[in-house]
Amino acid sequence: MRASRLINILTTLQARGLVTAEALAAENEVSVRTIYRDIDALSLSGVPVYSERGSDGGYRLLDGYRVRLNGMSPGEAEAMFLSGLPGAAADLGLGSLMAGAHRKLTAALPEELRRSAARMQAKFHLDAPTWFGESEQPLHLQAVADAVWNAKRIRMRYRAWKSEKDREVEPLGIVLKGGAWYLAGRVDDSVRTYRIARILDLVVTDRIFERPKSFDLAAYWRESTERLEAELYRETATLRLSYWGMKMLEGVSPAYARSRMETVGDPDADGWQTVRMPVGSTRHAVSDILRLSTEVEVIAPEALRTAMAETTAKIAGFYRDVIPPQPEASTPVPAAPGHGNDRHP
Repeated sequence: MRASRLINILTTLQARGLVTAEALAAENEVSVRTIYRDIDALSLSGVPVYSERGSDGGYRLLDGYRVRLNGMSPGEAEAMFLSGLPGAAADLGLGSLMAGAHRKLTAALPEELRRSAARMQAKFHLDAPTWFGESEQPLHLQAVADAVWNAKRIRMRYRAWKSEKDREVEPLGIVLKGGAWYLAGRVDDSVRTYRIARILDLVVTDRIFERPKSFDLAAYWRESTERLEAELYRETATLRLSYWGMKMLEGVSPAYARSRMETVGDPDADGWQTVRMPVGSTRHAVSDILRLSTEVEVIAPEALRTAMAETTAKIAGFYRDVIPPQPEASTPVPAAPGHGNDRHP
């Protein structure tokens, strides 16, 4: 603990210049007397710490003394400060550690790189959740993170799609995707994915496991998501889309389906374009296509077209009392000569 505190004092002095003993004590959550001893220890180790007396006094480092991160370019410094997600770190229980690392890194950077990193932080902000969504804060997230870090087996009760299941898992890694937290865990020599928000009960055991040396979390996540998308969107549908339907498709259709969409021919005289694209099961495809409202028509397959007709008919039935029935058009009867609409002087 003391070594970490000494580093924190050093980096704070580098970053701020003149700092009082009281401020250092408050930041490190120790007594002023402890700060006095720490300053003496830094001086004895060769760090040029000087004290300035008076009401405006405090401690400062000899001008020009600085621990530098040699070889780092401005672009690299900017990228390091752009990569952090403070909200996610706080969810994992690492918020104070990230803040401390941020402070130490800032203090160690040369002045020019500090200004460059500050500009990056002022101009770019990372927001993980999707639009109109919030980042999950699962009850057991920090406990799972601790188990991952310390390679401890966990026992959990998990809410699957159709039932609740008990599992003993070797937690290998955590992924934040679209505001939701996922656990990659090994069960019976196979790695599976669990949504942490669906963990109902959790026990972190004292049983240590050996993490597979060949396991690559990023590669596993990439491969598993690609496999899941291919399984979910295994069917192909032919659709007619209006101009606005094509525009709306960009916002409501999954990127996987859009990237594999093919246009068929040119738009017709009314601007409607025929396309072929991957879709999920009939039920999920109907749900997705309904988001395009009246700007889409299903051409094929016939089962999906029929399901759309049945679904829209059922929806229309909900609103029959809203729109009054229209009178049927009658065939006009020709008027007899000299009567009706015939006009005579």
